[in-house]
Amino acid sequence: MSAAPMRLKTRIQAQDPVVGTFVLASPRPAIARAAVRAGADFVLVDGEHTGFGWETIGTFVSAVRTAGGVPFVRVPAARREYIGMALDMGAVGLMVPMVGSADEAREIVSWAKYPPTGVRGAMFGLAGHDFDLVEPNSAMWKSNADTILMLQIETQEGLDNVEEIAAVEGVDILWIGHWDLSISMGIPTQFEHERFQAAVDRIVAAAAANGKAAGFLADDAEHAAELVARGFRVLAWGSDLALYRTALSTGLNEIRDALD
Repeated sequence: MSAAPMRLKTRIQAQDPVVGTFVLASPRPAIARAAVRAGADFVLVDGEHTGFGWETIGTFVSAVRTAGGVPFVRVPAARREYIGMALDMGAVGLMVPMVGSADEAREIVSWAKYPPTGVRGAMFGLAGHDFDLVEPNSAMWKSNADTILMLQIETQEGLDNVEEIAAVEGVDILWIGHWDLSISMGIPTQFEHERFQAAVDRIVAAAAANGKAAGFLADDAEHAAELVARGFRVLAWGSDLALYRTALSTGLNEIRDALD
């Protein structure tokens, strides 16, 4: 495994902007390698909305690792078994949806960290260690140091408790799930609504006050620049499906225009 995970976490802690991408449709090794070669700081495979099985997720995570990239997994829910499996399969970062309280955040940190920091179950020499023989104490220390925890603030409850969630030690990133957050606030998809904009500012401020990074999905380069100026430091651009659809549509239209 390359030094990429520790470098990425150091960059996040230093508030250096990082940009990754999502995989929602084609969790194939070729897509994993292509995303790393394209320069994605992290590649996140979605286990919440896609129905991907754990074997599929594990194969994809392994492909990202062997390409020298940093694999993230969005787990289906905040459950100990999901977090443990994703990490044992080699995920470096975890995105955890629908986090609503500091107590829940502390549980997530505990499940993701080996003792004495947490209660993660010990298993060595598998995918999380690149099938290598490791010295257990140093392997546990390194995993605790490298693992990146990204908690999604996407409910009214999470927003109400965001300052306490951000203060939990071991949390690295607060990611705004903008669709779900707007729905939970009773203003579905009204992203320019003053209440939604105030919620965004509150989450960014809570992250900054606690030395954490705030994350968001960028629409394009201009939007990314606006997000960074607003205080976001972890961004994702596109997904495999959206990028393919957009690129294909653009190319087909350009060809049709040229043939007219």
